[in-house]
Amino acid sequence: MVKKMSARILIVDDATFMRMILGKMLTENGFEVVGEAENGKKAIEKYKELKPDLVTLDITMPELDGISAAKEILKLDGDAKIIMCSAMGQQAMVVDAIKAGAKDFIVKPFQVERVVESIKKVLC
Repeated sequence: MVKKMSARILIVDDATFMRMILGKMLTENGFEVVGEAENGKKAIEKYKELKPDLVTLDITMPELDGISAAKEILKLDGDAKIIMCSAMGQQAMVVDAIKAGAKDFIVKPFQVERVVESIKKVLC
């Protein structure tokens, strides 16, 4: 029997549909979704409030983009574990996100194996 990894995750994406898809993938694989946010500003507030083990951050969002939010979260907590979510064709932004301190990235449309593998890699 494979031991499932338990982790408290905050999902940040401006698209409700994407948060639902990712949330379902995570809960089905033994992770706990502790909160959701639809933009970078709310992500920072939720991070302070919930102190999750990991954050998935969409790169392109209104009010405050994922890269700026990642920088702010890392100022609050230098050990924050952040995985960026990007659409195909956002390679330059992904590089900026990794430079900003994100630990990994996953590409939309999400593939369950890749999402789970990324989370395990970042948390270990």
